[in-house]
Amino acid sequence: MTYLGKSLSLLAMLVFVAACSSSNTEKTETTDTDSTAQTATADPVETKGLINPNLATEAELSEAGLATEVVSEIMAQRPFLTMTDLDVLLAQTYSDSERATLYAMLFVPMNLNTTAEEDFKIIPGVGDRMAHEFEEYRPYAKLAQFRKEIGKYVDEAEVARLEQYIFVPVELNTASEEDILALPGVGKRMAHEFEEYRPYSSMEQFRKEISKYVDDKELARLERFVYLNAAE
Repeated sequence: MTYLGKSLSLLAMLVFVAACSSSNTEKTETTDTDSTAQTATADPVETKGLINPNLATEAELSEAGLATEVVSEIMAQRPFLTMTDLDVLLAQTYSDSERATLYAMLFVPMNLNTTAEEDFKIIPGVGDRMAHEFEEYRPYAKLAQFRKEIGKYVDEAEVARLEQYIFVPVELNTASEEDILALPGVGKRMAHEFEEYRPYSSMEQFRKEISKYVDDKELARLERFVYLNAAE
């Protein structure tokens, strides 16, 4: 068996055991009022330290079980501006079930406000009903709104797991530092630079100022996280 096959088999077994061990607890907590939660998502899929393929090192991608040639392709083609772009690449090498297991380890966060409902189902454990709930509450202004709305259907632990797979774009001139820091791969230094050049009059100004600190690829990745109100 290949290294990937062994890694995926082991992870699948761990996920199965985790799901089984939590099933009894879930049954005792379920009531008629939260029956929608049972159809909103499949059994919980444990996700710890989800890797962002746009930011990961070659070693981290290899440790996730990706073949050497696939790691090279990812490094050469990133940033992937959508998860579907990465899925197309990985589908050339891995089956549906293998990719489903991989996505419990690595994922390109999805834009809650623009991702197609069908594409949300790439997220492990998200079925038709939960994908619909993701789309139902648009537009999302903050992650807190996602936590509140999706928290109607699943517990806090599952909300936290799902949160790793998504992001809410922020308005450049009004977003708080907390909102900016919630963006994938944005630290305090970059959050400071986002705020430093306010007010922005155009996205072109954002590109000009932030390009002082990052290369074109990283700028393209960051640009998908922000927007300006039409009035700006």
